[in-house]
Amino acid sequence: MSEIVISVRNLTKSFGNFIAVNNISFDVYKGEIFGFLGANGAGKTTAMRMLCGLSYPTSGKGTVAGFNVSREGEMIKRHIGYMSQRFALYNTLTVGENIKLFAGIYGLSKKSAEKRTEELLAELKFSSERDTLVKALPLGWKQKLSFAIATVHNPEVVFLDEPTSGVDPVTRRQFWEMIYKAAEGGTTIFVTTHYMDEAEYCSRVSIMVDGEVRALDTPTRLKEQFNAESMHEVFRTLARNAERGELES
Repeated sequence: MSEIVISVRNLTKSFGNFIAVNNISFDVYKGEIFGFLGANGAGKTTAMRMLCGLSYPTSGKGTVAGFNVSREGEMIKRHIGYMSQRFALYNTLTVGENIKLFAGIYGLSKKSAEKRTEELLAELKFSSERDTLVKALPLGWKQKLSFAIATVHNPEVVFLDEPTSGVDPVTRRQFWEMIYKAAEGGTTIFVTTHYMDEAEYCSRVSIMVDGEVRALDTPTRLKEQFNAESMHEVFRTLARNAERGELES
């Protein structure tokens, strides 16, 4: 059986009387591309913050890369990569300087940071852009650099929060090729997206509605289960009766 990298059981997060995440349970396996979908207000951002060690649950239990989400948030942060739709890059630093900076933040030694910088520049085919300021890069290049930096310390899990928001279809496709390559290398990818065509690329997909996971399976099985031709149809069917939030996509 595949190694479990993320395990969640009855995870709940409340803010006063408001239950943002309600009793969710699932496992994510090594090398899996796990899609985490939901309408605005469904609770997926709150759930993701707990899994990234940024917020503690009200009740329930979970582990990420072997660390407890209720007690070991700092350890989780060291063993995961994270990429937001805003790309946490320093525009006034060069490409090479950004990679070295984040390698240091993630705890790599100076020697290891220099080695990983060379490796990533070669992988990205960015060697000629080493001394280019990040602010001068096209959006798609910034996106690729941001993903590479999220993997600079070879984390077990990379969390991608709407990673392809605002980029063109060709660049989105190229970005997904990077995701596939990372997953093939054994990295677990946990991705939120509001592009339903991207949900089709995931190994499995979970869909949150009103703080609960209402569906979880492979895209093919979910389409069969809901008698739908696309993941967009599946999502609309589930989200149609949502009591909070707005439909995305």
